[in-house]
Amino acid sequence: MLMDDLVKEKMLALKEHNTAKRSVMENVTGKALLLKIEKREKNEELTDDDVIKIIQKVIKELEEEKEAFSKAGREEKVAELNEQINLISVYLPKQLTDEEIINIINNQEDKSMPSIMKYFKLNYAGKVDMKKVSQIINNINK
Repeated sequence: MLMDDLVKEKMLALKEHNTAKRSVMENVTGKALLLKIEKREKNEELTDDDVIKIIQKVIKELEEEKEAFSKAGREEKVAELNEQINLISVYLPKQLTDEEIINIINNQEDKSMPSIMKYFKLNYAGKVDMKKVSQIINNINK
């Protein structure tokens, strides 16, 4: 399970005294443990898809933080955040390319925005940026 891999990496980072890796792994595993507790109360299990969503959320937060530090001219902090993003991105599934997204859209009978968005959410969750899908649909439907 993905969560187990992340916990192992966190422990490895502690042993290696790798603060960037430890920090990002603690961030992700902490949020995942909180979600696991919430799910346990509902008699549900934490899935790899849940962990992937957490990783995506953490990456988005790190990107926003990086942008703020970049505006402030704190390049050393930007480099550290880039390293953290690269370390955690390894655990995400391969993202679909623009060409793959276009091919999938073209193979659909109903090319309306709601229909395509629903299709991608159901079949490609975690493998595609929904914002990118929306932009491609808008370009196709012009």
